[in-house]
Amino acid sequence: MRRYLSALLLGAVLSAPLAMRATADDHPNRYYDRDHKDYHEWNDREERAYRKFLAEKRRAQHDWRKASKAEQREYWRWRHEHPE
Repeated sequence: MRRYLSALLLGAVLSAPLAMRATADDHPNRYYDRDHKDYHEWNDREERAYRKFLAEKRRAQHDWRKASKAEQREYWRWRHEHPE
């Protein structure tokens, strides 16, 4: 009985990091829009919309994460006005 309990405990300890990683990756790129009080998941569709926003505003193409907080807020306002 002790051997089975040890094997079960060892299995649980070894599988715990996998279970934690699976739940952490459920929403890896979610951003909160505080003006509209909602969340947006950053995916390929959102990336295309952001590139369109930059082109429309005649701004240089750059990564979303490098945008200032003010520009990110401006993008979310624009995004709510331009749903796909």
